[in-house]
Amino acid sequence: MLSSAHTLRRLFSGVSLMALLVCAPALAQVKIKDVRLSDNNGATRVVLDLSADSEHKVFTLSNPYRVVIDVPGAKLTSAAKRFPAGDGSVTKVRGSNRDDGSARLVLDMASVVTASSFMLDPSGSRGHRLVIDLGPAGNVNLMKPLKVVKSVDPIAKQDRDIVVAIDAGHGGKDPGALGKRGTREKDVTLAIAKRFARMVNDEPGMRAVLTRSNDRFISLRGRINIAHKHNADLFVSIHADSFKDRRVRGATVYVLSEKGATDEHARRLADRENAADLIGNVSLGDKDATLASVLLDLSQNAAIGSSFDVGSEFIQELKGVGKVRKGAVQQARFLVLKSPDIPSLLIETAYISNASDEKNLGSRKHQEKLARAMFNGTRDYFYNNPPVGTKIARLSRQSAQSRRYVVQRGDTLSEIAARHRVSVSNIRNANRMRSDRIKVGQVIQIPPQRG
Repeated sequence: MLSSAHTLRRLFSGVSLMALLVCAPALAQVKIKDVRLSDNNGATRVVLDLSADSEHKVFTLSNPYRVVIDVPGAKLTSAAKRFPAGDGSVTKVRGSNRDDGSARLVLDMASVVTASSFMLDPSGSRGHRLVIDLGPAGNVNLMKPLKVVKSVDPIAKQDRDIVVAIDAGHGGKDPGALGKRGTREKDVTLAIAKRFARMVNDEPGMRAVLTRSNDRFISLRGRINIAHKHNADLFVSIHADSFKDRRVRGATVYVLSEKGATDEHARRLADRENAADLIGNVSLGDKDATLASVLLDLSQNAAIGSSFDVGSEFIQELKGVGKVRKGAVQQARFLVLKSPDIPSLLIETAYISNASDEKNLGSRKHQEKLARAMFNGTRDYFYNNPPVGTKIARLSRQSAQSRRYVVQRGDTLSEIAARHRVSVSNIRNANRMRSDRIKVGQVIQIPPQRG
């Protein structure tokens, strides 16, 4: 059974509770007092005025182009939330205080840029400042999605499926956790994974890859390799937690921790000469240590940032199924999350050591609900962040122009679906409906037809 240690974002796993309590007040003291933006002949500078020195992380995303700034242990003040209007390459500035105690700013970009950042100490009337400089992209396009890409037919590439790698935890000689009633983790995770895969395969523009479809053992790195082999856009590892206190129950969503990312970063760099992996279609083997490190770090940062976003979607969906133990995405050093170029999640669906959770995990109906929650979270994420050249990117554009229908007296959901030549489940998913119940006057979004 993989460790279920609940770690705080940006803090190394294994830190004692006392250390966390000591650190928390210090982190909470950092305030983002103002956000300033200026442009000088195409070079855009963003400045965050801080109450104290702070760590930070800057990474880039595409589709659409964005620069993301994360400041752990910080809080945006009311004044800072009066974000400046867009200027230069920045079209919009937005941000929020996150549940994990960090602050996140997102810069919507008009074009591809490179980003660099540094801290300035207090000087004159100015206090601590975090400076982010944005400039035109150079020869290495750092704004491109950094993931494994194989050579494909350029025509077929324009409408490719999004690939979701679904990993049923444990298997074969590794049974995982065991419930009091004899429920085995490896059986439950496989049942949920198969249901999840079926839903993904039923969705136009999406394709599932199971790391295992039967009761067999696969190494942790072997699972990552399967995701790479199929050029996965997302990796989801499914588990069922266990704890000595049988009263503990509920679901938890994990992404890779900072320490785990650092470990993997070092391993990949040490092996870059022999690595078969590609990062953003750029081989690390022939790059000097500095450039290889920058490319790998950017890839990992982007993957972790995307993992947090899709993980948040999962949590919202899981709340509709049952108890969620942690209301925010957690971080841990799970090996299966260590792919530096694929957004990766580990879902502890419930505590198999809890009698109520074990009963639910053995129920086909509950397994279906868990799978549906994961599918809905996946679909929502990719329709909001469709990779360029995918069928979902095309369908999402159509969806933005999709039809709306006002429910009339005597209507049923099945009749509306038949009339518009879409499935009932697609209408439910598009409108986040939990049942087929509708009422007169209700406005329903009609999703695109299949095909």
